[in-house]
Amino acid sequence: MSKTRSGNDRYDAIVVGVGGVGSATAYQLAKRGLDVLGIERYDVPHAMGSSHGSTRIIRKAQQEGPEYVPLVERAYERWRELEERTGRDLLTVTGSVHAGAPGTDVVANAREACDAHGIDYEELSAAEVNERFPGYDLPAEYEAMFQPEGGYLDCERCVTAHVEAAHAEGATVRARERAIDWSETGDGVRVRTDKGRYEADELVVTAGPWTAELLPSVADDAVPVRALMAWLQPEEPELFSPDRFPVFVLRDEEGGGYGFPVHDVPGFKFGYSGDQREVVDPDRMDREPTAAEEELHRRFAERFFPEGAGPTVALRTCLQSYSGDEDFVLGRVPDYDSVTVGTGFTGHGFKFASATGEVLADFATEGETDVDVSTHSIDRL
Repeated sequence: MSKTRSGNDRYDAIVVGVGGVGSATAYQLAKRGLDVLGIERYDVPHAMGSSHGSTRIIRKAQQEGPEYVPLVERAYERWRELEERTGRDLLTVTGSVHAGAPGTDVVANAREACDAHGIDYEELSAAEVNERFPGYDLPAEYEAMFQPEGGYLDCERCVTAHVEAAHAEGATVRARERAIDWSETGDGVRVRTDKGRYEADELVVTAGPWTAELLPSVADDAVPVRALMAWLQPEEPELFSPDRFPVFVLRDEEGGGYGFPVHDVPGFKFGYSGDQREVVDPDRMDREPTAAEEELHRRFAERFFPEGAGPTVALRTCLQSYSGDEDFVLGRVPDYDSVTVGTGFTGHGFKFASATGEVLADFATEGETDVDVSTHSIDRL
């Protein structure tokens, strides 16, 4: 780090937003020998955005599209490398179940993605799922598939591991410091926070639901959406242990759900939402779950996972950022010389963070990446 002529601290790169993707980006930049500053408005890790709640699904069955499979396979590799680097257990394999009501396409889409890339899976009837995994109680008419490599990431531990690894490479991370604005300077960028001013050759914005505050040009593809996570006490806890309960993605007639075995905190964790998304102001969002939201989630658990639908243990809100077409937004920001962005992760981006952090580091240092992220290119916007 050096001082500029104006007396500001000077870095090679500044990363604004040190959550799942930002922490990975800071590590990948520092690993390449850059002097890196990460700026986070909350704690590291924190529970105000998308990278909290103990667990996040990782799966090779990508119902979002075949183009996601190579990126998630790369993410698996990077998560395992990070485990080895830090000595932390981050990724637990449980297998993953995709299941859907008649007329839904979640299983067909997941099957197509696996077939396109030679990913092994089993087609199962609802009865076969219920017999093999007794925590499930799928209706007889539902179709399903099982992919053995799915599982979950300990999300707070992942953020911690990336920051620890970044620290070990010489990076600086400043928490509880809000980035107010920034500008290009001719030889890089200047970032103003509520505590100081910093300059750098490159700026990477990974601010999740707050991205639009710093980059209004991507506001339509970084839309903040409120979501809820629930934890219920299982009636039969042994049925919801990681060795007996695979993670799931489930689509019923009205909406979609996902869930996990018990991990780290009490309760069977899941989320459920309809097609209608609640767009919010991330600074004014009501973070207190409602009785109606609790009831909606309890009905979902009682229908499909009745042995997991005991007393409520916890309800937590989180924020997601949605792009217009629900693919990610990655790349160099048009009309700027020194700015890269990662946003629009649309509720399922955490599993990819170890790989998207690497991709954003590529863009910041080389202006391009060898990883095929054409589906997610900011240029499509």
